[in-house]
Amino acid sequence: MWALLAERRAAALGAELAAERRAAAEKVALLDSARTSLADTFTALSADALRQNNASFLHLAGASFEPVKSSLEKLGSHLRETEREHSALKGQLKAVSDTQELLRHQTHALVNALKSPNQRGRWGEVQLRNIVERAGMAQFCGDFSEKTFIDDDTGRRSIPDMTVRLPNGSCIVIDSKVPIDAYLNAVDTSDSARHEALMKDHARQVREHIRGLSSKAYWTKFTPTPELVVMFLPGEPLFSAALQHDSTLFDFAADQRVIPASPLTLLALLRTIASTWQQQRLAQSAEEVRALGTELYERLAVMADNIQSLGLNLKQAGAAYDRFIGSLDSRVLVSARKFKELGVTAAKEIPDLEPARIELREPRAPELRAPIQESLIEEIAIAAKQ
Repeated sequence: MWALLAERRAAALGAELAAERRAAAEKVALLDSARTSLADTFTALSADALRQNNASFLHLAGASFEPVKSSLEKLGSHLRETEREHSALKGQLKAVSDTQELLRHQTHALVNALKSPNQRGRWGEVQLRNIVERAGMAQFCGDFSEKTFIDDDTGRRSIPDMTVRLPNGSCIVIDSKVPIDAYLNAVDTSDSARHEALMKDHARQVREHIRGLSSKAYWTKFTPTPELVVMFLPGEPLFSAALQHDSTLFDFAADQRVIPASPLTLLALLRTIASTWQQQRLAQSAEEVRALGTELYERLAVMADNIQSLGLNLKQAGAAYDRFIGSLDSRVLVSARKFKELGVTAAKEIPDLEPARIELREPRAPELRAPIQESLIEEIAIAAKQ
């Protein structure tokens, strides 16, 4: 019995276990179905949320990056403009560099050329000619002459670089000197002691040129002329640098009757002379105007006589015409008109003739009136009326 009960109990438990297994299987199936549906729903919701988030992000990114885009475009334009300016600046710097290089070569060539005595002399003459033209002396023909020479009693020929004529018939002698060797060497050196020694040597060279120019005594050969000669130094610093290292140089030049002149000093001197020439030409022009006025007045007087004669002749001709018309009308045409009364006909009638009665305007200017001629004209007029 116990075994039967145990068997029945086992069968009931088995049936209960099977029912629970079926219920558990159904729950598992239901759970799998719910999990699958939940997964599908979550996937759909996730995809939709992702799309919405992407759209929102793109919208926000577009709104946020628009100023950045504008700034980047402006930056790009500024960079392109900067690049063009950089290219232009690079070209300008290259042009400046080329110009400096050319200037350096030309300066070097000029320095080398000035080392030759012939080239130095030619450079001084060219500078002298330029200053003369800039001073306005070139427009006055004959105000200056170049390379004028004169022979002294011993047969020695003196040839200054230029003689400038003055309005009073005298002249000023100008000679160009270029003491530049020591000065150029002093400028090139960086040694202060050597620089000082070269500048003193430059002052000595200027002094020697003054002494040599004074020994020529141009004022005794070109007369009349002031007892001096102008020593033209074509560089502005040449004489001032010499004075800085030889303070007695100015007094020495004055004692030697030599006037050192830089380009500016000579320009002022020549412009003063040009002004004097201009004043003289104005005075000459005034004299020519006075002579021309006298000649014109005399010719007007002759023309006035001719006008008086013409008026007299015109009045005489008018009076003669009126006398002729009066005689013709009173003695000839009266008889001719009687043919018409006798039956003679013609295609054209004899017109009535009127005297001219010429009346001329009497001149008011006293130069155009002559009492004798006026009396003759009045007599002719009275006779014409009669």
